[in-house]
Amino acid sequence: MPDLNKSARYLSTQEVYPCPICHVGEIATMPMMEAMACQFCRHIFTADLEQQQLQMADRQPPLMWRWNGNSWIERQLKDVEIGWGYWLGAITFVVLPTILIGITVYARPPVTGSTLSWFPVFWTGLTFCLHLGIIVWLVIEFLDFPLWAYLSRQLQSIWPGAS
Repeated sequence: MPDLNKSARYLSTQEVYPCPICHVGEIATMPMMEAMACQFCRHIFTADLEQQQLQMADRQPPLMWRWNGNSWIERQLKDVEIGWGYWLGAITFVVLPTILIGITVYARPPVTGSTLSWFPVFWTGLTFCLHLGIIVWLVIEFLDFPLWAYLSRQLQSIWPGAS
């Protein structure tokens, strides 16, 4: 059992907690079930009260958090370890196509002063940005961060009439 100070509280199915995914909504016990759900992002969780852990039930592999008495800590994927091979693959996916196009532009430069002489450099930059965007999108999907819900909530806080 983790050490909790006097102001901290133990994880309980009878209380309401901040959502560890969207950080906007609150999770509470679902009626007539042994599960908890967020009222904003609609994710379902199961609680391990002995270990003070929360596990995401509607995702495979499930994400897990540990309750320290005040907030959720140690976000991790259950039985999954992201090693250096994944990071090396992601870097290669971003850098290799950009280098190949850059070498082609360097070896066969456009005619200076032509109308589209800017296009090869633009294409090289676009290749880098799009491949990096794919990796960022995969990380967001893998971590199951509700990006659109978060952005709409931020938009509503800026402009209360926006939906």
